[in-house]
Amino acid sequence: MRLGIEVSNITKKYNGDPILRNCSFSFKKPGVYILTGPNGCGKSTFLRISSLIEPPDSGTVIFFSDDNPVPADLQLRRRITLVLPKVGVFNATVFRNIAYGLKIRGIHGREAEEKVNRALEFVRLSHKKDQNGLTLSSGETQRLGIARALVIEPEILFLDEPTASVDQKNSLIIEEIILAMKKENGPTVIMTTHDQSQANRLADTLLVIRDGVLSAGGDRK
Repeated sequence: MRLGIEVSNITKKYNGDPILRNCSFSFKKPGVYILTGPNGCGKSTFLRISSLIEPPDSGTVIFFSDDNPVPADLQLRRRITLVLPKVGVFNATVFRNIAYGLKIRGIHGREAEEKVNRALEFVRLSHKKDQNGLTLSSGETQRLGIARALVIEPEILFLDEPTASVDQKNSLIIEEIILAMKKENGPTVIMTTHDQSQANRLADTLLVIRDGVLSAGGDRK
């Protein structure tokens, strides 16, 4: 069964200032969850905590499958992935950038090539496969980051402001990629954005953080 997440009573402070206040939510169903709210409200902090990148001050994040808790070990971390707004790119071809996650998992040869080519096609970067990743535009770089995440076939994909500082053309392509994931029964997507219209276009379930408090806008589709 696909992974789910139970986030319970998460709190977080930075320099004594409360960022998150007793935030709780159950990500049980597949689909696209959009977390919105004003800049600085704690969206990215909630995402980093939920993706096990950063610990909460208090509260718990429990992953489960078939209602059974899943240990927070390396095996679990390889079933989830987070794409940040500024994607780190290696001084290598686009193909090799995307293949890196497979390489460290021991996947090589034809199997790796087929997986990378599928990911490239999915994010519409096949024509850039032999180009150095450092020469891509910001929007193309963000799509490379998504391809690098998708190639390892995560069950939950966390996207932190994936269209921030991205031109309109690439923003629309990224939105289409997210919608295509859902159509093709891809990973559960948990994404932050400050763009309310984008949230309305993409969300199956809309979540809002204001003043560190998380509230659910309900199922939308």
